[in-house]
Amino acid sequence: MTTTQEQFDRDWLAFDRAHVWHPYSSMTAPIATFPVVAAQGVRIRLEDGRELIDGMASWWSAIHGYNHPVLNQALRDQLDAMAHVMFGGLTHKPAVQLAARLIDITPAPLQHVFFADSGSVAVEVAIKMAIQYWYAQGHTERTKLLTIRSGYHGDTFAAMSVCDPVGGMHELFSGILPKHLFVRAPQCRDDAEWTEAELAEVQQILAHQAHEIAAVILEPIVQGAGGMRFYCPQGNYSPANMPTSHRIFYASARR
Repeated sequence: MTTTQEQFDRDWLAFDRAHVWHPYSSMTAPIATFPVVAAQGVRIRLEDGRELIDGMASWWSAIHGYNHPVLNQALRDQLDAMAHVMFGGLTHKPAVQLAARLIDITPAPLQHVFFADSGSVAVEVAIKMAIQYWYAQGHTERTKLLTIRSGYHGDTFAAMSVCDPVGGMHELFSGILPKHLFVRAPQCRDDAEWTEAELAEVQQILAHQAHEIAAVILEPIVQGAGGMRFYCPQGNYSPANMPTSHRIFYASARR
């Protein structure tokens, strides 16, 4: 009987097709995958020698390119000390130093940092924080999220519930996801002329349903998966633009 290791050694790409479930693909009819052997800057080198330009920046994660010498050296230095330690009941200086830098570059009211390991998890945490905040205030009825259409926030359960329910990719789960409040995506884009009517639907829902809303969540600056829709800068979908009586706990998540 052939062992798993022997199957892998014989043809690792065949083993990949048979056993590895890649994101946004199917196990029964998997899409083609390209074997990568190296990466440098914006380029990915394949096993057959071809080079690809990674226009997605590794799903928007490799913003400084691959094999950046400063980042590589930081990884080596950290590995010499420890690769990982849990953050529950423990801490370490590099993490706290990162928190300090994040606080420095964010608006003054933001003074606390909660680390998450992916965009989807960050959205899950933000939603839980918003609902927990209102529970702590005695408002257990405030459990809905307000967001805009054409949004994408991730593929985990709560994140799917605030993605566009019509044009998104999670229609299969629509019957079991929590139901939230959606308003029209902003129509004024890029350098188009701004009109206050863009915020009318948001203000109307806040005026009538704020008592059941835990948070507003939206992608800052641009709706990436929703068609590279850059918000008009005058729109500034922010609680700061809303009457005090309508302000709620606000969660803005970046994918």
